[in-house]
Amino acid sequence: MEQNRPQWGSRAGFIMAAVGSAVGLGNIWRFPAVAYENGGGAFFLPYLFALLTAGIPLLIMEFTMGHKYRGSAPLTMTRINRKSEWLGWWQLAISFFIATYYSVIIAWATSYSFFSFTKSWGNAPQDFLLGEYLQVGEPGQLGGFAGGVLLPLLLVWIVTLGIMFSGVKKGIEAATKFMLPLLVILFFIVVVRALTLPGAVEGLNAFFQPDWSKISDGKVWIAAYGQIFFSLSVGFAIMITYSSYLPKKADITNNAFITAFANSSFELLAGFGVFAALGFMAQQQGVAVEEVVSSGIILAFAVFPQIINEFPVASGFFGFLFFISLTLAGLTSLISIIETFVAGLQEKFNISRTVSVAVGGGLSALISLLYATKGGLFFLDTVDHFINLYGIVFAGFVEVILVAWVFKELDSLKQHADAVSDIKLGAWWKFCLMILTPIVLAYMMFDNIRQDLSTPYEDYPLSFLITYGWGTAALAIIIGVVFMFIKPLSRNSKEGL
Repeated sequence: MEQNRPQWGSRAGFIMAAVGSAVGLGNIWRFPAVAYENGGGAFFLPYLFALLTAGIPLLIMEFTMGHKYRGSAPLTMTRINRKSEWLGWWQLAISFFIATYYSVIIAWATSYSFFSFTKSWGNAPQDFLLGEYLQVGEPGQLGGFAGGVLLPLLLVWIVTLGIMFSGVKKGIEAATKFMLPLLVILFFIVVVRALTLPGAVEGLNAFFQPDWSKISDGKVWIAAYGQIFFSLSVGFAIMITYSSYLPKKADITNNAFITAFANSSFELLAGFGVFAALGFMAQQQGVAVEEVVSSGIILAFAVFPQIINEFPVASGFFGFLFFISLTLAGLTSLISIIETFVAGLQEKFNISRTVSVAVGGGLSALISLLYATKGGLFFLDTVDHFINLYGIVFAGFVEVILVAWVFKELDSLKQHADAVSDIKLGAWWKFCLMILTPIVLAYMMFDNIRQDLSTPYEDYPLSFLITYGWGTAALAIIIGVVFMFIKPLSRNSKEGL
């Protein structure tokens, strides 16, 4: 183990950083709609099952890999088997692509924090979002910059890279210890206020009303696994990198359970807040709750401004709290995403952290300008879809197959985790990683490919999808292989603990 490897200052610091990474934009704008569409209250049964059979086992596996082999994803994979370094770089390439557009969504949330006070979006928030703010053009055409996005994007990168330059303990840990509690407090205020609105009860009824008939639908179970997988930051190097900074004596299994349940608790909190607010909006408009349910960008930047418009008192302050919460959730995740390739570059090329942040973070910031153009929304939507489904899911599948089946590493990881953890891993852990998780991930891959081949994603032009969708997913793998052959890892690469 390298003597000068940075370490977390405390166990709480690590857990907050891991939870901060897991709690992101998807918790607020993806989970409530996914739960609602897949059986409401009944969805929590497959969700909990997926958490226990895939989410936590994968989290324990990645925590243990990072802790045992003391490296970023490429170095960890090299120490497991020299021929698998490419997988680590592939995961880092995925993180790199995500960082380039994730930063832009945080920039939008930052803008909207200030728009809230004056309700700059007017009476037609969706028209304002796509027209005046993003100035949306045609798919595949840049069309110049959307001016309103550039300044907040610059601010996001100044804050993020400033934290990254400060290091693991003084930068990431200190920032997360401040931002995560602040996020929870602010969002809790949003939720409490939303629960007191007229119509909130109808919204919550729509959210929690169980539709038990959906439980027999395989798609609902796949949706549960998908939500857990995307939400926990597994499969693309983050948790391996973060756990490599843990001290020698660290309760890995317990940390994984705490991280997973803290993340799920925030998702549930988000469900309360979002559906209470949607119930209020439905009542104001005299329509059923299902008519106002949406997810993703439209929920956050079109539906919520509409809700804020109809707010009885202190609407600007409520809006500010909601969008600042989005900003904080995004920042804690963005920091973790960037740390993966900062650590990887540092170890691969034996360079200082400052140089690694400047090169990796600087290049990421530069490419993010693509998404600040008038065609940026289409680039963002396409890259996000393909890099998630054919990057994260596929890389996660390959990682599990290599670790569990090809290199037969699970027994060794189990011994390592058990040696430092209070909770001992049983046969369920190996069964989940060897059988259940690969089957679910393989099915998700197959189903996604089938859908994307039969119907072009969002009916975008095929040439656009091939270049920026399939092309980006393929480029991540190519980068992985190329980086493996560029130059050997440092002289410590063969050392274990």
